[in-house]
Amino acid sequence: MTKLGLSDWLLADLKLPKGVHSVAEPVHPWWAVMCLTGVDYFSTLGYQPGIAFLAAGFLSPFATLVLVLVTLFAALPLYARVAKASPNGQGSIAMLERLFPEWGGKIFVLVLLGFATTDFIITMTLSAADAAAHFIHNPFAPHWLSSQMFVTLLILSLLGIIFLKGFREAINIAVVLVGAYLLLNAVVTVRALIEVLRHPIRIEIWKNEVFAQHPNWIGIVAICLLLFPRLALGLSGFETGVAVMPLIRGENIEERVRNTRKLLVTAACIMSVFLIATSFITTVLIPAAAFAEGGEANGRAMAYLAHQYFGNAFGSVYDISTILILGFAGASAMAGLLNLIPRYLPRFGMAPEWARASRPLVLVFVVVAFFVTARFHADVDAQGGAYATGVLVLITSAACAVTISAWKTRARWPFLLVALIFVYTTAMNIWERPEGLKISCFFIASIMFTSFISRATRSTELRITGVDLTHVAQCLIHDSGEEPVRLIARRPKAITSVENLDRIEGLVRKFQGLPEHAHILFLEVERTDASEFEEQLKVDGATLGRHCILHLRSPIVANSIAALLIHIEKVTGRVPHIYFKWTEGNPVANIFRFLFLGEGDVAPLTHEVLRKAVPDIERRPVVHVS
Repeated sequence: MTKLGLSDWLLADLKLPKGVHSVAEPVHPWWAVMCLTGVDYFSTLGYQPGIAFLAAGFLSPFATLVLVLVTLFAALPLYARVAKASPNGQGSIAMLERLFPEWGGKIFVLVLLGFATTDFIITMTLSAADAAAHFIHNPFAPHWLSSQMFVTLLILSLLGIIFLKGFREAINIAVVLVGAYLLLNAVVTVRALIEVLRHPIRIEIWKNEVFAQHPNWIGIVAICLLLFPRLALGLSGFETGVAVMPLIRGENIEERVRNTRKLLVTAACIMSVFLIATSFITTVLIPAAAFAEGGEANGRAMAYLAHQYFGNAFGSVYDISTILILGFAGASAMAGLLNLIPRYLPRFGMAPEWARASRPLVLVFVVVAFFVTARFHADVDAQGGAYATGVLVLITSAACAVTISAWKTRARWPFLLVALIFVYTTAMNIWERPEGLKISCFFIASIMFTSFISRATRSTELRITGVDLTHVAQCLIHDSGEEPVRLIARRPKAITSVENLDRIEGLVRKFQGLPEHAHILFLEVERTDASEFEEQLKVDGATLGRHCILHLRSPIVANSIAALLIHIEKVTGRVPHIYFKWTEGNPVANIFRFLFLGEGDVAPLTHEVLRKAVPDIERRPVVHVS
């Protein structure tokens, strides 16, 4: 493959990915979409019981009960509200973007994207590591594939190859995988519970261990509350559940919201039952030493029970099911990254051109996943803190967004309490396991650096998506007759009077040598939110005395002027002329004013936009400066 061929292949889908306002994908029943989110959410059963035991020891069932209570009575009501506020799948990030306008909102979104990237990347690496643990501990696994690091990197490589070839969300596959996985877990759970009932002495041993370490219930409750942040990765499915809302069938928005709430409630209830049951049976039936690093139950507690009570044949079927759903969880995370990053960054102008194509992004994400895997030595337990950090920050941001949106209602106090719970949980998780924050800060710094570099390099693009002229504006433009349209740019907040306009027009005619019969219009651009990257222009017209004035609103002055001039050339067939005066001030300061405030030294910037947008110099609008 030639270099050109490789480039063409990598950038084959170079187009804006599906965004907030694009046409929705084909819709499906809510229970089928629940399986799509479940490959991530339910697959945590593969490693959650082991992580819970390492965090809480024999208190694992009680600590898991706290997690379930928070799931049902805090996270569930919270995301039911998020679903109503963002029915098109934008989630809590879009809610906060609306609450914090202009650059503050954009920077806040970039920070949250860093944490979201942490969530999805760690989902990929942790799921691959756990799938590798199930593989290498299977008695039928070949000896030459006994390295967990190698198998983890192999799984990530296969994931990358699948996405390089092309991947579409296969809900039917998700339904089969989730159905089989939950059924196998139900069989193992029931068999283990029967074993516990047959040997009640195991419960007595467990109780003695609990009360030997913690003799009273108050102490147990207090410790479980303190241990909750370590188990919080069991909340991973809610943000994904809201993100897939456009895929949920509904006759209207209200029905889609109702069906999304059914999805969230059903998934939370199923997961809650499994979390409590699996934490109990694994704690009671598996020796504590088996949970330790290198132990047979480390990262695969339910698989350990499947092999122990059903034999290696059934256990291998369970391993295969677990490996498949964990691999599909990584695919779901990759798909989430490929949709999430382009959903915001191109709209902000904060992504390079190649980032619009999925294949280059796949290569970047796979390389990052390799780095994270090496950093954590493909250890499932070691990645729990980083995973929980990404999950908790997103849930905390959702709690804060919902609390702010509901502040003027009676529901503000319950949501404020929920927000405080998640703020505490997030803070404690970061305090105890700062590696998650370190990884997130790396992603945040990378996203911000590339975003602002991209914003600067794309600043002279023609960022206007269209120009609409009102009837008055059209008449004023066509009043020039067969002469070129001539415009004088002026600040809209300057003094507007007939005398002032007479003075400005006289100066322009004098310095530019224009005859008295030359028809001149004034152009005013009122700057709006300069953090926006693209804009649809609406141009209005007015008269003051004998003077004609065109008025428009835009976040970027130079780009909007260039777009209007190009539009005038197209509708009149004559090259327009525009007249500026030099902008005083420090040139470097003017550059930053342009990048972040949408203004600056407008004349040369307008000329640069025109130069790049109109290669034909004979059709390029003319910029004059005096």
